[in-house]
Amino acid sequence: GDAPAGLKNTQTEGCWPEEEEEEEKKKYFFEYLVVVSLKKTKDGSSYEPQITYQFPKRDGMARFQKEEEEKTLKAITLFCFPEGINWAPLTEYHSETFSFVLTEIDGSRRNGYCRRLLPGGKGARPPEAYCIISSVACFGLFSKIFDEVEKRRQISMAMIYPFMQKLREAPFPAPGNTVEIKSFIPESGTEIISLTRPLDSWLEHVNFNTLFGCLTDNEVLLVFAAAVLERRIVFIADELGTLSQVIHAVAALLYPFLWQHTMISIVPEILIDVVMAPTPYLLGVQKRLLDLVTDQSDLLVVDLSEDKKDTFIVGDESSILPPKLQAEILEALSNRQKTSTVEEMNRVVSEAFLHFFVKTVGHYGSYVKYSRGGGQGVFEKRSFYKAIDSKTTRHFVKKFIQTQTFDLFIQEVEQQQPGPQQGEDWEQIKSKMGFGINFSASLQLAFQNINQS
Repeated sequence: GDAPAGLKNTQTEGCWPEEEEEEEKKKYFFEYLVVVSLKKTKDGSSYEPQITYQFPKRDGMARFQKEEEEKTLKAITLFCFPEGINWAPLTEYHSETFSFVLTEIDGSRRNGYCRRLLPGGKGARPPEAYCIISSVACFGLFSKIFDEVEKRRQISMAMIYPFMQKLREAPFPAPGNTVEIKSFIPESGTEIISLTRPLDSWLEHVNFNTLFGCLTDNEVLLVFAAAVLERRIVFIADELGTLSQVIHAVAALLYPFLWQHTMISIVPEILIDVVMAPTPYLLGVQKRLLDLVTDQSDLLVVDLSEDKKDTFIVGDESSILPPKLQAEILEALSNRQKTSTVEEMNRVVSEAFLHFFVKTVGHYGSYVKYSRGGGQGVFEKRSFYKAIDSKTTRHFVKKFIQTQTFDLFIQEVEQQQPGPQQGEDWEQIKSKMGFGINFSASLQLAFQNINQS
């Protein structure tokens, strides 16, 4: 039947929007901020989430735009309070920050950042959620923005508006750059808030600490193996922040490939039937809904909670990756003990998995053949995997090249014009996919060496 309004917003199909449009959107930090409050239903028996504040107001929209907007806003309320209607008023509530992805009809993705907290007041009351919708994926930056919003909310709702207005007028900084925002607060005067974007812009939505805090290195490898072969994976936890951070981290392990399928970091209770979908997905489900999930076969269920009995309900995941390369990833991961910042940790982890792709499929460039008259390249699949010496690696690659993840990557490559050097080809592909990444020289060399040998 028809999906509830807003469900299509959660289906993430892989797609690279036209760069110009992308540039247009990215000039702003955010599209809008909404406050979602839990209001008593008419009969007073339960609560329903409603948008009580929106900035900037959207006026003068065409009717179809208004309808789209309403669907999006409905989806936002669902994602801010995925638990549904069962709320009891609280006197204490630990504020939490999490994110989700909305996918539009045209395939473009927007990010929802959400912070839930207890509004000011006395006595028991339900929490409220602040949600920022942005085309920019940068979790750390928006967490900092929420700190400022929360600080102003404690003084008064009216204090949020001038800060968000200033933020909306500020240009979004390039990777590695900082933007400063001046903001006046009664009692304390004018403050300057510095917002800096990390240099590795493709990792700015990711913090691998949460993933490795919940799972052992070996368990992370099992999840990676399942994701590489596009399996159905459900993550279970109580905290919304844990679910969203782990799912974004798992998707980032696939770099330079993109997860092409459904990805819902927190599945609202009302949409729990999505676990029945036969297609690949990464889903985050709150622990109290676990019973609605586990009767599924061929599903990897990963329990992230502290009091878990077993992390996994396991299949053949341990035999997917070649043993020698598994050992190499584990060794590279052990270096993260020496890291002191999130950025360093992210780099160590992502390089470990990137080297895995370099060793298994890094020679793809030599097997895209172009005819003399120009036109599109053709990828020679068979000779590509036959060129691999190791039997276990060849066995893995044979499976991996059947995935949509690899297929779309190669389609991109085939459409490229052959560059003077394969290394440059790789750079072009990365820029085409919107990876503004500072590759360490060693990795660039690794690709060039493999492609030239």
